[in-house]
Amino acid sequence: MPSSKPHWDRIRTSGATNAVAAGLIALLLACGAYLYWAWYHPLEPGPKAYLVKPGTTLRGLARELHERDVLPEPYTIAWLGHVSGRSRLLKAGEYRFRPGISAAELLDQVVAGRVVEYPLVLVEGWSFRQVMRALESAPKLTQTLAGLSDEEIMARLGHPEVHPEGRFFPATYYYSLGHTDAQVLARAFDQMQAVLDEEWQNRAPGLPLKTPDDALILASIIEKETARADERRLIAGVFINRLRKRMRLQTDPTVIYGLGEDFDGRIRTRDLRADTPYNTYTRSGLPPTPIAMPGRASVAAALQPEATSALYFVSRGDGSHIFSDTLADHTAAVIKYQLGGRPHDATSNTGQTQQPAAPN
Repeated sequence: MPSSKPHWDRIRTSGATNAVAAGLIALLLACGAYLYWAWYHPLEPGPKAYLVKPGTTLRGLARELHERDVLPEPYTIAWLGHVSGRSRLLKAGEYRFRPGISAAELLDQVVAGRVVEYPLVLVEGWSFRQVMRALESAPKLTQTLAGLSDEEIMARLGHPEVHPEGRFFPATYYYSLGHTDAQVLARAFDQMQAVLDEEWQNRAPGLPLKTPDDALILASIIEKETARADERRLIAGVFINRLRKRMRLQTDPTVIYGLGEDFDGRIRTRDLRADTPYNTYTRSGLPPTPIAMPGRASVAAALQPEATSALYFVSRGDGSHIFSDTLADHTAAVIKYQLGGRPHDATSNTGQTQQPAAPN
């Protein structure tokens, strides 16, 4: 009778093979489950910033993130980054990672270079000095212009013959670690030039403005005269009328700008009579440069003024103005709104109570 031992041996061998296979499958499933968990489970990186220096490897970054308790271990993200071909694609910079981010999303962010950005706000009506103070106080912005004169700053920007006042567009600009003050200024300069060029192409016909620079100067005066959107084009119309008639603009903001640091918050009669290149009571036409940064609305108003017969305006004291066609009506408005009904030798906040200047 033949022995059955080989048959049982085959059964035992087959059983052992199946057990090994099952163990391998279980191991692979466990490894896959762990890799999936390590790749996609939510992380808690905290609010700190993480600096990825030039030349940082993914392995080095993973080790640092593990040491800072962001990653449970450093190997999975390094291995999966290598397998996906992205381990050498890290972008240097400063990063913050949102709470709940996964390792996969974290790697995507660093590969895409979505670094921390800081806002820098340049406000309508600011002077160039105020712009420079904002740049100097901006955190993480590399300072390269400190101590330079206005002429040297403009030369650094590639515009050596341009006066800096009013040449930078008021907006919010974002920068990251490593950006310089000159780079932000260059962006603001280019943006103002683009806005000015665009609005100049859409200008009303027959304006007494010869160049885009003339429009920028007038826009800066409008910006300082009113913050009311509903009055900008009307105030522009008044100034356009005065330019057409060769009347002096007689606007206080230009006088204030000409006084510079001597201005103490009050305009006196002697200030209106003190001749400077910016005193539009003593000089005809536009001042030589802008006096502040105008926003797009003021640039548009200068080039699309409202049709009006008004030649004067004065503040009501509440932010709005009253407009007049004649000097008599204007003087009456000044007495009512500025002098409390008591006429005496004084000027309004817009400085337009004097007789119009004779034509040039």
